[in-house]
Amino acid sequence: MSHVPVLLKEVIEILNPKKGEFFVDGTLGAGGHAEEILKKISPGGTLLGIDWDPGILEETKKRFEGLDLGSKKIFVEGNYADLPRMLLGNHLPKADGMILDLGFSSWHIESSGRGFSFGKDEPLDMRYNSRGGLTAYETVNGFGEKILADIIYQYGEERDSRRIAKAIVAARREKKIRTAKELANVIDTVFGGKRGATSNATKTFQALRIYVNGELENLKTILRELPEVLKIGGRVGIITFHSLEDRIVKNAFKMLQKNGQGKILNKKIIKPEREEVLGNPKSRSAKLRAIQIM
Repeated sequence: MSHVPVLLKEVIEILNPKKGEFFVDGTLGAGGHAEEILKKISPGGTLLGIDWDPGILEETKKRFEGLDLGSKKIFVEGNYADLPRMLLGNHLPKADGMILDLGFSSWHIESSGRGFSFGKDEPLDMRYNSRGGLTAYETVNGFGEKILADIIYQYGEERDSRRIAKAIVAARREKKIRTAKELANVIDTVFGGKRGATSNATKTFQALRIYVNGELENLKTILRELPEVLKIGGRVGIITFHSLEDRIVKNAFKMLQKNGQGKILNKKIIKPEREEVLGNPKSRSAKLRAIQIM
C-alpha cells in the first residue's frame, strides 16, 4: 500500500514534534505523517495511530513493527471522534500534538472493492469500516427522492441534486442500483454527456461517502473535544480537501481563539507548493490549518 503524505514538510514545521512527546495521528492511513512524527518524537515518545479501516490499520501496523526508534507505538481501530474514550482506554494522557488528514486513501478507490470509484463495477458500499452502519446501496435504493436530493446537495454541493435524485428513483423502480458503475451511468443520463473535466458523478459520490461515514459530524465532534484531548500548549493540524470541511475547521478554530482556548498558528491557509502538486496531483485541493490549545 503506497501513499504520499500531503503537506508533510509543512505539517512537521507547524506542529513541531519534539523528543519524548505524545502525538496522535487520528487518520493513520499508510502512516506517512505518523512515520515522520515518530522520528521527531523519538526516543522516548509515544505515537497513537488511529484508523477506521481494519485492513489499512493492519498493513500499516505491520510496516511500523520494523521501525524501532525507541518510542512507544499504539494502534487503535476506530474513529478519531472517539479519541477521549481511546485515551482513557489506553491509559494515555492529553496529547502534545495531533494530525488529522481528512483526505480518503487512494487505497479505497483502487483496492477496497467498496464502490468508492464511479469507474468500477463494485458493490455500492462506501463505508470505511464494513463492520456496521448504513451502506451507499441502502441509501441510494431506500431513501425518498427529497432526502436523496438533500444529501447530494448538502454534502456534495451539487446544483443538479434534484434532477439526479429523480433519475435515481426512476432507475431503481426498474431494478435496484447495485454497483458504483450502475449509479454513475444513471447520473450520466441526467446530463447526456460530460459537463467538464470531472465526471458527472464526482459530487454525488462525494456526498454519499460523506453521508454514509458521518464525516462532517465526526469532524465537528473532535473539534469540540480538542481542549479535552490536547494539553495546554498542544498543537493540532487538520488537512481538508473541500470547502465543507474547511469551513467547519475555520469556524471552530476562530471560536476557540475568540474564547481564549486556542491560538491559530497560521494566519493564511497553508497549501501545497507547485512542486508537490506536480508530483502528487491529488494534493492540489489540500488546505492545512493549525491551532495551539491555550
